[in-house]
Amino acid sequence: MVTKTEETQLNRLENQVDNGGGGAWEYLCMVRKLKVRRSVKVLKHGLLILNDSKKRSSLGPEEWTLYEQVAVAAMDCQSLEVAKLGGMRFFVLKLMQYVICNLLQDCANALQKKFPESKRVGRLEAMLLEAKGSWGEAEKAYSSLLEDNPFDQVVHKRRVALAKAQGNLTGAIDLLNKYLETFMADHDAWRELAEIYISLQMYKQAAFCYEELILSQPTVPLYHLAYADVLYTLGGIENLLTAKKYYSSTIDLTGGKNTRALFGICLCTSAIAQLSKGRNKEDKDSPDLQSLATAALEKEYKQRASDKLSVFTSGFKSLKVSS
Repeated sequence: MVTKTEETQLNRLENQVDNGGGGAWEYLCMVRKLKVRRSVKVLKHGLLILNDSKKRSSLGPEEWTLYEQVAVAAMDCQSLEVAKLGGMRFFVLKLMQYVICNLLQDCANALQKKFPESKRVGRLEAMLLEAKGSWGEAEKAYSSLLEDNPFDQVVHKRRVALAKAQGNLTGAIDLLNKYLETFMADHDAWRELAEIYISLQMYKQAAFCYEELILSQPTVPLYHLAYADVLYTLGGIENLLTAKKYYSSTIDLTGGKNTRALFGICLCTSAIAQLSKGRNKEDKDSPDLQSLATAALEKEYKQRASDKLSVFTSGFKSLKVSS
């Protein structure tokens, strides 16, 4: 995950490059290092370097890395929904797609000529087929690459993306589960699987994914929060009690700054009280915890949205959560 410091540095460098202050190559290197998607900017500044023979030759072997980076950015930029547009804007975007498609092919051809037997270039060509919507050909290309190297994580993930692009979420789940049998420490894959399960309302399966993430990275508040949300959605006394604990741990890990977790505490407390009608002896700390959460939320509203404070107060009254 990108830290706030890294994001600030990247944004500062991006503004510098956009304003003609130089540093385009440094910016492109940082985008690669942080693995973020700034496709429009990458395409713009990458092309300026590739189209300048002096700048391009000064990169040495990194020239080919830039070809690959620009090609991937072009694929992103090509996926514009032009069908919904009309008039001159439609024509301009169609023209952009045509230019980008040719650019993609030029990048792929240049890399293929330089590295004729490269599996990495083969992967890029398969991605080009995917970007064109040639699903069947892309699947064949990815399968062929996996026959040569069954442990190519990027290709495995591209197959998942391919299944999702076709609306085949069940296929994406199967592919991710098979992938995680081998690469169990891939946190991004667990998150992706959890999000797909949630989109299909398969909350128990999503909860399992977040349990795996919490076990491997117990100090990441995002996982605690997501797990609590899933348990709250599932409902039931046991799930609500556990959800409240994970909302509490989210608050601890964020220094009390997570508004969503504060709301979660109050909502869980209200739901538990309504379901148990005061008979739940395991939840003795609820009144105190609820009061602290509500007070923190009221403080947040007073500081950041004082005009919404009355809405907040009346909303909590309707939930039978007292402040």
